[in-house]
Amino acid sequence: MKTWKQQVIVVTGASSGTGRAIAVRLAKHQPTLVLASRREAALEQVAIECRESGADVHILVTDMRNANEVAHLADFAANLSGSIDVWVNNAGVLAAGALEEVPPAVNEQVILTNLVGYINGAHQVIPYFKKQGYGLLFNNISVGGWVPTPFAAAYSASKFGLRGFSESLKGELSNHPNIHVIDLYPGFLDTPGIQHAANYTGKVIKPAPPVYDPMKVADSVVELIESPRSRATIGAASGFLRLAYTLFPKLSRNITAAVIRNYLRQADPINHTAGNVLLPLEYGTSIHGAWEKKTNPRKSVLITAMLAAVAAGVIAYSHAGRKE
Repeated sequence: MKTWKQQVIVVTGASSGTGRAIAVRLAKHQPTLVLASRREAALEQVAIECRESGADVHILVTDMRNANEVAHLADFAANLSGSIDVWVNNAGVLAAGALEEVPPAVNEQVILTNLVGYINGAHQVIPYFKKQGYGLLFNNISVGGWVPTPFAAAYSASKFGLRGFSESLKGELSNHPNIHVIDLYPGFLDTPGIQHAANYTGKVIKPAPPVYDPMKVADSVVELIESPRSRATIGAASGFLRLAYTLFPKLSRNITAAVIRNYLRQADPINHTAGNVLLPLEYGTSIHGAWEKKTNPRKSVLITAMLAAVAAGVIAYSHAGRKE
């Protein structure tokens, strides 16, 4: 086992939100960090913060949609000390709106970033892992890998696809006991992600409580590096949502859609925007989005949907029990 200081760790999507949280938390253990995203100035900010903890930090502007850039990222990381010990697939984007309202180019780029970007990362790092005989690949999937989100169809497609991709990859690597593919399923996180989202609903969108501190995800990554396992669910809401959808998918899905429609009828208007899906944005470089303070539980869309979905699951479970 290598010590923390001997490890080379790559974190994608590291310029804000969960990626930045993971980088900052890992830096306290002083490994060699390679931080990647599309925003060079934001990466420089993260690197400065991480170096204050004593980590050896390198940055590389990388668009995970571009296979050549991802290959360069892997080569760059491996050339630092001859190995890559941990790779964190984390870069992601969101597009909200009825399917026909979202431009096809935006939907396509959501899939390319959230799904193909992760495949590109794995494609490049797995050969290094096999050559070394060990390695950890993290896929930050989110609860969206288990539960569909109406009015975010491409996003849901990418997350469901990620879960299938990761499970398939685990099968391929089942004869490599020291190579671990680890899936992260956090609930709603207090990050700038909603601020960055493409929005074609015509209304202001907000995350729903409970929104979890992204540092919880970072803490899980540290724990899983020290003691790997196949997956981690982060936040009770994530587990509840998965259970509800598993027990009664149609009802929980339709209730979620109905609650979102109701929210959109009441929300403040806003112009359509492609957000950061096509091109990176300059704003929103912090770990947190300050949503814990801004979100009103009484006006929440998804918390209501979550409770309704859980209730639907309980009803379904009880109904099945009476039939037996």
